[in-house]
Amino acid sequence: MDDKIKLIAGNSNRPLAEKISDFLKVPLCDAGIYRFSDGEIGVKINENIRGADVFIIQSTNYPAENLLELLILLDAATRASARRITAVIPYFGYARQDRKDQPRVPITAKLVANLIATAGANRVLTMDLHAAQIQGFFDIPTDHLFSNPVFYEYVSQHELKDPVAVSDIGSIKMVRAFAKRIQAPLAVLDKRRPSANLAEVLNIIGDVEGKNAIIRDDMVDTGGTLTQAAQVLAAKGAKSVLAFCTHPVLSGNAIDSIEKSSIQKIIVADTIATDDKKLTNKFEVISVSHLFGEAIKRTHDEESVSILFE
Repeated sequence: MDDKIKLIAGNSNRPLAEKISDFLKVPLCDAGIYRFSDGEIGVKINENIRGADVFIIQSTNYPAENLLELLILLDAATRASARRITAVIPYFGYARQDRKDQPRVPITAKLVANLIATAGANRVLTMDLHAAQIQGFFDIPTDHLFSNPVFYEYVSQHELKDPVAVSDIGSIKMVRAFAKRIQAPLAVLDKRRPSANLAEVLNIIGDVEGKNAIIRDDMVDTGGTLTQAAQVLAAKGAKSVLAFCTHPVLSGNAIDSIEKSSIQKIIVADTIATDDKKLTNKFEVISVSHLFGEAIKRTHDEESVSILFE
């Protein structure tokens, strides 16, 4: 590939960046990220990137320093005279606050979009946004990839019989496409959210009796919705419960809650690093590196990436 493409990895998800590098056969750029004695983040790009097509790979999950690190890397690349800078954000954090649904609350999804553009990004490449309309919060070109292809592949390899795809209202468009592809009916979670990080699953709309239920969602955070949904599905006669979640946020006691639940297996993507999360045997991580790698290649070659959205 053209040597004017440069891949720079932040610290949030180095393993995924290395897989993307292997796919593209382009080495990661020598970039030092360090801390001053007071904890302040410092960055130095130790290669010439003047006139290069630069892709900075960094998810913005907790801690907030991951976001700050991305912004500083963008600024460093801008000041180093890169020709074009693409922020590759496998998991776009701060996306759940995407509207003003209460008095005196922020819209952090728009705030972060503004920060990324102001820091120097010319375009954004991300995956499975919490709400698809967040693409419109960016004033720069944004490519929104879908992880469904890697989950299709998993289903086809494991030959799941009598599947039913289960969605909540917010993810229904994504899950409807998933259900159509695996030729499964669709069921919907009837839930309410009394407060942040707290959901109550009240019912399942649709027939799940005697079927292998597949809960499909964009993320798993505390695991509350998943574990409650699995309990209701089992009570409704589901034969088994699997969960396919793109972003393994897994905060608090999520791993322990899922381990004790009636979920047989949860399959997640590697958009967030999980090396330090001590995942149990119920978890399986599949890589989306080839989707990001292909999107980066097509962006660099000025080719359409729309084929990746299918």
